[in-house]
Amino acid sequence: MRKINFLALFLFTFLLVSCGGEANNATGNEPSQKAAPAKEESGVVKGQAYVQDGVSEKNALQVAASLDDFSTLAKAVMAAGVENALANNGPLTVFAPVNEAFAKLPEGTVETLLKPENKAKLAFILVNHVAPSNYPIETLEKNIEKGRKLFMASGEYLPVEKKGDDIYVGGTKILKSVKVSNGWIHVIGDVLVPAEK
Repeated sequence: MRKINFLALFLFTFLLVSCGGEANNATGNEPSQKAAPAKEESGVVKGQAYVQDGVSEKNALQVAASLDDFSTLAKAVMAAGVENALANNGPLTVFAPVNEAFAKLPEGTVETLLKPENKAKLAFILVNHVAPSNYPIETLEKNIEKGRKLFMASGEYLPVEKKGDDIYVGGTKILKSVKVSNGWIHVIGDVLVPAEK
């Protein structure tokens, strides 16, 4: 019952805002600069990943999608339908494999995972790269000192350790870290494939 009321309220608000926007255009007033979610042809809002505006700082998905080194990751995220996991308000931490990381997988693995029938498996692998928490390097080091593993959005736990001056998560080295609007991206050189259950 509560869910239906929320949906009705959302649809009513959406229609009200849509009509208000048309009225502004009809009177010659400039539309507001508020963010507008993109819609599929059916009119269904796709989620946080599709909110477009020209003023907000880039989130993890937008940063990854804008860099050539992450083109395979961006393609996989879209194929798996998990783009909202990288674009939500966070805080979150994404351990983002570069293209070379995907190339290290056995031949044909990426192509197989990108097939529609493997969408659920690909999604599970990708959310295993997202921690629903804020983990800058300093926080990772504190976790290392306390012997804590990182809880990932997949439900798995990944070990984090320090070797010399380098930090490793799930056995792979963090190559670079970038602050984004909804948390952090730590660039890694391997895909964090969860163990088969």
